[in-house]
Amino acid sequence: MGEEVLSIQDLQKNYGAKKVLQGINLTVERGEIIGYIGPNGAGKSTTVKLLLGIEEGYTGEIKIFGTDISDGNIDYKRRIGYVPEIAEVYDNLTGHEYLTFIGELYGMEYDRVDYKAKSLMELFGVGEVYHSRIASYSKGMRQKLLIISSMLHNPDILFLDEPINGLDANSVMIFKEILAQLAAHGKTIFYSSHIMDVVEKISSRIILLHGGNIVADGTFAELKNQNHEGTLEEIFNELTDFHEHKDIGTRFVSVVHEV
Repeated sequence: MGEEVLSIQDLQKNYGAKKVLQGINLTVERGEIIGYIGPNGAGKSTTVKLLLGIEEGYTGEIKIFGTDISDGNIDYKRRIGYVPEIAEVYDNLTGHEYLTFIGELYGMEYDRVDYKAKSLMELFGVGEVYHSRIASYSKGMRQKLLIISSMLHNPDILFLDEPINGLDANSVMIFKEILAQLAAHGKTIFYSSHIMDVVEKISSRIILLHGGNIVADGTFAELKNQNHEGTLEEIFNELTDFHEHKDIGTRFVSVVHEV
């Protein structure tokens, strides 16, 4: 057994009468890359928001770095990085201004964060826009900015929600290598995405959430052996009982072809 960095016991969350999480039990160790997947509405984003302390009002227990996060101490947040699926960035700031602002929020010295931010922007192929206003950035540039901002302070856990939106093929390859290197250095990564082939390739462990419950937990090889299906997408469809994609696709195209 490795070092435990995250522990969830009987996590339940309701929105009014709707029960979103129905009793999640999960332990995550240092250096794991967790592919956290499930259909829309399964409870993925809710789980992450509870772990980050963005949302409250749950029952059960959440421990991060061995500390129950309900005790009011938010020091654990300094050791976390987060890339949300939809993020608001300050368009009127330059990349330099935004990243140094984020770094200083985490207690980093200005000169240090400026050096790291500029270096990371250059390595990620966007160094030329470091001093340009974010309003002029393409979608891919904005995504790279968000990824860099989540890693500036050298966090121990990264929560990534659809992090490769807008990235070109070469950047995706670089990003996958970054994640592998971070895990090798003992960082823990919680990766949520609907892009199954990427999850399949990068994850050391895959957790499938459906209807507010964990319905699968294991390596891709283990899930494949248990479910007798080929790809993660096929396993996903089997476990979530979704088999209508071909019929819907056929009917959709038939309507498109109507004169």
